Amino acid sequence: MPKDISLSLMPKQAADKSIYVALAAKSAGVPESRVALAQVVRRSVDARRGQVKVNLVVRLYIDEEQAPAPVRFEYGDVSGRTEVVVVGSGPAGLFCALRLIELGYRPVILERGRDVSARKRDIASINRGGAVDPDSNYCFGEGGAGTFSDGKLFTRSKKRGDYNKALLVLVNHGANPEIMYDAHPHIGTDKLPRVISNIRQTILDAGGVFEFGKRVTGLKIKDGRAVGVLCGSELVEGAAVVLATGHSARDIYDILYRQGVRIEAKPFAMGVRIEHPQSLIDHIQYRMPRGEFLPAAAYTLTAQVGGRGVYSFCMCPGGFVVPAMTSDDECVVNGMSPSGRNSPYANSAIVTEVRLDDFAHLREKYGELAGLEFQRRFEYAALQNGAAGHKAPSQRVADFVAGKASKTTPKTSYIPGLEVSALHEWMPEFISKSLRGGLEEFGRKMKGFVTNEACLIGVESRTSTPVRIPRDPESLQHPEIAGLYPAGEGAGYAGGIVSAALDGERIADAVAGFVK
Repeated sequence: MPKDISLSLMPKQAADKSIYVALAAKSAGVPESRVALAQVVRRSVDARRGQVKVNLVVRLYIDEEQAPAPVRFEYGDVSGRTEVVVVGSGPAGLFCALRLIELGYRPVILERGRDVSARKRDIASINRGGAVDPDSNYCFGEGGAGTFSDGKLFTRSKKRGDYNKALLVLVNHGANPEIMYDAHPHIGTDKLPRVISNIRQTILDAGGVFEFGKRVTGLKIKDGRAVGVLCGSELVEGAAVVLATGHSARDIYDILYRQGVRIEAKPFAMGVRIEHPQSLIDHIQYRMPRGEFLPAAAYTLTAQVGGRGVYSFCMCPGGFVVPAMTSDDECVVNGMSPSGRNSPYANSAIVTEVRLDDFAHLREKYGELAGLEFQRRFEYAALQNGAAGHKAPSQRVADFVAGKASKTTPKTSYIPGLEVSALHEWMPEFISKSLRGGLEEFGRKMKGFVTNEACLIGVESRTSTPVRIPRDPESLQHPEIAGLYPAGEGAGYAGGIVSAALDGERIADAVAGFVK
């Protein structure tokens, strides 16, 4: 049996295999010459006690012991098999499709946007201030919103499915094997497009269907059962329909609402993106120069302000702030990091709860879409207070907390540029007040966090969807329409790449039980 040895090491020691293998062998009580193979199976950074340490779990194979063969998943030929329509090619849609193939069904993936290569050109145009293609941008296109992101894979929803399997699928399609053992794994925006295109090829090689430029305009329902979707005048039929459309597909909610398909308004969160010099965050977290053996420092922050939660979300060490709008009449930002996390900036969403009561005044006119309208108005206000060419409104952090207008903005990773704006004056009062109180608390937890070296960039509004598409907890179908399976973030059942992937796999299992 292999032996798992726990070590707490200096960063330089943890980066040197010859050192940590020798120490692991000594701890195991065996000569290093008997170690046939050593594998790191867990790695995390501990900066809590003044001296930064790296915790490793090293698995030792002694003498003739062999490591298990790499795990591969079987994707047989499903050409000519029962077809299932999967709307959307984000993690929920892609992992649903892979699991359907494992189960012997043929997924027909409909993606409104373009492939990852074409998306890169469309995104580059947005960064230059060009018009936003409503079907191909940071949110829409192959791989969904996660394709051009940090690719963070940490999730608290491990009970929903096989977390390790999801990571293995990504590794088998080109992700760095380190994601299998890092405490907070990520792939990186420079690596994700290749992983996504490799998954597409696996689906095609197995006989699945992958169609781009297919914007769904209607749901085909017959005798209380979903039998397909409309893409303009074209009907695409299947034994079931999986809606994995992501948190920004507002037109899908509009379509369902118009067709009388029950949807529900739900609480969500909105706020801003905060950007610091990465060196400042390193200094706060490590209390020492980072050097070459430690990763760019991250943080996770939470606070309660007047009973309302305020928290950091999607923290991107060594990253970039990017324009994430899906049309030209809004201003939305998000964050991403390359695999090396080597940008001189750190950014994170800082958001607060938006409750049903906060947009109750819109319910009479907009019904269950009231939260979407509230979100739209927030994004339009940001546009009005930004500038042309996708510039974003910005305010220095200490000025915002003090309720003081900034005169300038600091240097930024946000390519379209920043426009000085008094965010505290035009944001909804409860958002501004909650963010101010949250930042004050964060400044107490991380000395130096509230500084005019950092800025707030508006707005971060797409952390989750304001709408839930209900589903039966047992069958996972819509409670009133057989064969309709809401999935992932856009349906209100996930929050991040892995949780959406796991939800997609669960949906595939449920579909197989329904159509068999």
